[in-house]
Amino acid sequence: MTPPFDDATKIGKEFFDTSLKSIASVSKSAQAISTEASDYAKKTLEGGSAAIEKMMSAKSIEKAMELQASYAKSAYEGFVAEATKMAELYADMAKDAYKPFESIIAKAA
Repeated sequence: MTPPFDDATKIGKEFFDTSLKSIASVSKSAQAISTEASDYAKKTLEGGSAAIEKMMSAKSIEKAMELQASYAKSAYEGFVAEATKMAELYADMAKDAYKPFESIIAKAA
């Protein structure tokens, strides 16, 4: 029979190691999310600038309004796609952060 302190030390070490794995997973996921957000911001800025240039060079108000409506539609569709992608990245981050603790929870049950 092992002394209670040995068991507590073993459980503490296991929890600490698992926590480090979870933190590493969260860090990796956060970096991916940050990169994705940065890329989307850059793409959005470039797209907006190009749309403004096109609108400024339009020969008529009607053409400028048509260009603006087209840009608004594509910007909205891009936003919805990006929001979906970001939601998936956050969901994956939560799953990956929890995964190392599954073995500890299984042992406790």
